[in-house]
Amino acid sequence: MICSLKQVGVSFSCSDVVLRRKQSNPFQSSLLLPSIPKGKAERSLVSVHKPLHLSSPTEKFSTSNLPTVNTRGNFIRCEAFEADRSDIEASTPSEAAKKLKIGIYFAIWWALNVVFNIYNKKVLNAYPYPWLTSTLSLACGSLMMLISWATRIVEAPKTDFEFWKTLFPVAVAHTIGHVAATVSMSKVAVSFTHIIKSGEPAFSVVVSRFLLGESFPVPVYLSLVPIIGGCALAAVTELNFNMTGFMGAMISNLAFVFRNIFSKRGMKGKSVSGMNYYACLSILSLLILTPFAVAVEGPQMWAAGWQTALSQIGPRFVWWVAAQSVFYHLYNQVSYMSLDEISPLTFSIGNSMKRISVIVSSIIIFHTPVQPINALGAAIAILGTFLYSQAKQ
Repeated sequence: MICSLKQVGVSFSCSDVVLRRKQSNPFQSSLLLPSIPKGKAERSLVSVHKPLHLSSPTEKFSTSNLPTVNTRGNFIRCEAFEADRSDIEASTPSEAAKKLKIGIYFAIWWALNVVFNIYNKKVLNAYPYPWLTSTLSLACGSLMMLISWATRIVEAPKTDFEFWKTLFPVAVAHTIGHVAATVSMSKVAVSFTHIIKSGEPAFSVVVSRFLLGESFPVPVYLSLVPIIGGCALAAVTELNFNMTGFMGAMISNLAFVFRNIFSKRGMKGKSVSGMNYYACLSILSLLILTPFAVAVEGPQMWAAGWQTALSQIGPRFVWWVAAQSVFYHLYNQVSYMSLDEISPLTFSIGNSMKRISVIVSSIIIFHTPVQPINALGAAIAILGTFLYSQAKQ
């Protein structure tokens, strides 16, 4: 065992002269620090530079030239060393490094999400089968992780029945949210879907308040007003409004809030990393979604639509399907890596802020017509999200 010596108002340092009191017990005296010549002050007085550590005889050190004390037939050996403060501080990651790590995760997450949304919309425009598109996204991610585990690129997680039991409600929520968002984007513009989905913090607060019993300060509740008002204004003034697309985005909001909360709970006390956790989630969601996708759309519709898309788009269509599937898995994987470090509410904030880049990029790429009042509603909703994040801090 190695420990630091501390005394009220005093810290011992190896680099300085140490003065100590006389010990009435010779055993205690010989175990402490070297004797001070007579005539010196017999009080503890040192200058503080580096901490002093003592090691017990249970540790194996080279101590051939250290004094040995014999008491009651037991030999005890004592040695000391000094440690730089930097060595101690280095063992604990700094808060700045943690924030930088989360910032990098967020930047990659948002960039991958933009790419996914672009290719996903391209696929849905040419191939309007959101249930199959959602299934392919999960299948691609599951296959990528199974190959990574088999080739030992990524260490396979150690799971048991209890882990999969805890994961099941997360997978159900993830499946519903994923399909609902894809259905929404197949019916309306990407920008509109994400404007509505920027209201996710409101769902997160409501769920956390009434189901988890969490309370929030008044500014947090007030920040929800512009979020809800902005989303409502954008919906009312949307040129290509579609009720199915609107409800899909709303259902996706609610489902993903439950997914994030269940995920955070399920990841507590588990040795599974965020990357492997999402991989297991994709596999279980794929098993849940596949039979429903077959029942709702079916192989005959898929085959006919595939031939039509290939005839209209050409081989590029296959690349679009592959790209949207791969980037869907990658952006979600990175988001779960960040979820390792943050709370569900912070995750919802990051999820909302990324929508700015998605909305702007989709309007530019797809030339989506936007009325000034519609843009104002989106701006108000995004401003509300920013105010919400500030109120949370």
